[in-house]
Amino acid sequence: MIDSILYVVPAMGILGLAIMFLKSSWVEKQDAGEEKMKDLAGYIASGAMAFLKAEWKILGYFAVIAMLLLAWLGTQTHNSSPVIAIAFLIGAVFSATAGYIGMRIATKANVRTTQAARTSLAQALKVSFTGGSVMGIGVASLAVLGLGGLFIVFYYIYVISTGGEVNGDAMATALEVLAGFSLGAESIALFARVGGGIYTKAADVGADLVGKVEAGIPEDDVRNPATIADNVGDNVGDVAGMGADLFGSYVATILATMVLGREIVSDDNFGGIAPVIFPMILAGIGLIFSIIGMQFVRINDDKGNVQKALNLGNWGSIVLTAIASYFLAVNILPESMEIRGYSFTNLHVFYSIALGLVVGALMSLITEYYTSMGKRPVNSIVKQSATGHATNIIGGLSVGMESTVFPIIVLAAGIYGSYELAGLYGVGIAAAGMMATTAMQLAIDAFGPIADNAGGIAEMSQLPESVRHRTDILDAVGNTTAATGKGFAIASAALTSLALFAAFVGVAGIDAINIYKADVLAGLFIGGMIPFIFSSLAIAAVGRAAMDMVNEVRRQFREIPGIMEYKAKPEYERCVEISTKASIREMIAPGAIALVVPIIIGYAFGPEVLGGTLAGVTVSGVLMGMFQSNAGGAWDNAKKSFEKGVEINGQVYYKKSEPHKASVTGDTVGDPFKDTSGPSMNILIKLMSIVSLVIAPHIAVKDHVHESVDMTESSLRLEATAPADQPHPDAIVHIPNLGSFSIPVKNALIEQNEDGTLKKCEIFLDSEVLKGATERDIAEKVIFIARVLVPSAEEPGKTDMKGLISIYKGKDPVSAKVSTRYDGAILHETHITVAD
Repeated sequence: MIDSILYVVPAMGILGLAIMFLKSSWVEKQDAGEEKMKDLAGYIASGAMAFLKAEWKILGYFAVIAMLLLAWLGTQTHNSSPVIAIAFLIGAVFSATAGYIGMRIATKANVRTTQAARTSLAQALKVSFTGGSVMGIGVASLAVLGLGGLFIVFYYIYVISTGGEVNGDAMATALEVLAGFSLGAESIALFARVGGGIYTKAADVGADLVGKVEAGIPEDDVRNPATIADNVGDNVGDVAGMGADLFGSYVATILATMVLGREIVSDDNFGGIAPVIFPMILAGIGLIFSIIGMQFVRINDDKGNVQKALNLGNWGSIVLTAIASYFLAVNILPESMEIRGYSFTNLHVFYSIALGLVVGALMSLITEYYTSMGKRPVNSIVKQSATGHATNIIGGLSVGMESTVFPIIVLAAGIYGSYELAGLYGVGIAAAGMMATTAMQLAIDAFGPIADNAGGIAEMSQLPESVRHRTDILDAVGNTTAATGKGFAIASAALTSLALFAAFVGVAGIDAINIYKADVLAGLFIGGMIPFIFSSLAIAAVGRAAMDMVNEVRRQFREIPGIMEYKAKPEYERCVEISTKASIREMIAPGAIALVVPIIIGYAFGPEVLGGTLAGVTVSGVLMGMFQSNAGGAWDNAKKSFEKGVEINGQVYYKKSEPHKASVTGDTVGDPFKDTSGPSMNILIKLMSIVSLVIAPHIAVKDHVHESVDMTESSLRLEATAPADQPHPDAIVHIPNLGSFSIPVKNALIEQNEDGTLKKCEIFLDSEVLKGATERDIAEKVIFIARVLVPSAEEPGKTDMKGLISIYKGKDPVSAKVSTRYDGAILHETHITVAD
């Protein structure tokens, strides 16, 4: 039973990849149009691959250094292993592959969507969305396959082969090594997101400011030297960057919940690992139902509503996943569970999943409202464009700040509600539920850049107006789905970071983050500052790269005669080269912040201060991400509103009018907000949490806070006595030099007489390795003993021990003897003695 359910997870990933290849093959078989269209698509594809190769070269050096460091760290604590370096490399390769899959299909689907738009809107939607679905299915399948496959390997290496316990150090080691996979995925995702964002916005600003405003030609005009770089940017930022981003989110969410699941002692049919593997199974089921939901995305003719078709597919996958999660929770998880003293049932887990799905849907709807054309927020920016560039900027900033209110309320309600339902495991599983339909979310998100590219190719190829009209419909919907996708991503990142934070606290051995301590409060402020300096570096990088792009476009218009008359061909490759070099150069500093800061703070000041830093960066980062993404999306659609004409104070304004020029300025300011720094916030907060989780065993509280117990004596004696008139009381245990503390003993059933009354029993416990015992360690271990006794299957009337006690004498692990004396049902005495 255990083996079969473990292998189901990677099997679903393999099935997803098979379906992805079939869909990809279908897209490639579609007509790519006339030769000119193929040439333009070829320029875009070659530019995109040039960027990927340059990025991979730099990230290859980073990966080697990180692997060596992780391999060394893996030798420094018993709860890790040098194998974590291999897991890191696999995660990095899978993340890069996820971006490559998206890039490859997007650069093939764009021109085929353009050609399809020559026949009908329905066919154009089918091609573009199928291209997006290849991206979505590929990313989700790689995540499920990678996590599921590696977990099987590490579970057998560190738990099964050693005879370790599911809730003990053996499983902790397996999950710590598995965290390397998530670290590799998120590290590549951050660089891909930041680098891609810098690339696309540098090209976009150059194409907009010089092409549109100065030369008076469309950004996608074939005469615009930056137009190819701009279209390449759509792929490297919104496709490859988003693919790596959501791949990392997907993996981190599942991993965080698995780490929390290890703390649950589970009486299930799968050897006690049900809470650990449940998030992976949920992800696999979400992948399958996302694929089914994709079949609902279709329209019949040019009058069909594209947004409604996408919503139908999205809601279909969400509802199907929610229904399936009920049966999964009831049949896989035990009826009752407990984590860190919080009791809950498998139905509470289902309710948490449903709550996560609802939170994700609401976040998307709220984001859609604040960024869609025709809605009050965007219309307010349009109206303020009539009085100039400055008022447009003021309006956009105001909308962005306002747009954080309702999402934060929904997010806070989701966090509180999921915790009330199932404790910290509920928070993690709510995030996993939200991310379960990632394949569908990413398919919708990736469809937008494909449609945008298709419109650009139609414009550059000078195809009939009817073709551009159809691609514009797809593009307009794509802008909205891109904004809602970013809202979804930042919401999932917030829940995931909280789950990762809870996992970090458990591994690091701290009970609370006390902000009354000066050093912790200082860490909180440092964490709150990090998203601001990160955003500053990213936006400044776009500004510098954009200046180079603007100067190059101006140079070509000035020095190459005949461009405006279609007599000379612009030097597209020069603009592509500028964006590539700038993005690779500028992505290093922001990426280094996320990786280095947790390490410095953790080793210098300890886990509690690092916990304060993580709290600060999470709150500040979520707010900054929402503000920037929504403000940028609103500015963008305010500009696009002028393409159809807008009425301001009784007068209708179109493109090239003064209000339109003001809206172009606002859109240019918003570009790095919504496509560079804003979307990077969710990776920033998750990556810092994952780095902290990886180093947690090395900076755990026993090395920094609590005084170690001297175990060099021959024995350690713990005595517990209880009044005879109080059955099943809390015992008071005294340890010399450490004081007294309570131990719940009401569940400590040891041995029964023939008449069912309690007698006594002696239990010999094999010890695990524990580097030093602290007051908190002893207290936790004794409480743990009391809670894990279960009836023995081999000897009726006796009890089995599901967990192990960890005690050290000197440097060597020793066995412990536990004896308990009862008189009827009343506990009189408990002794725990370390054997000589």
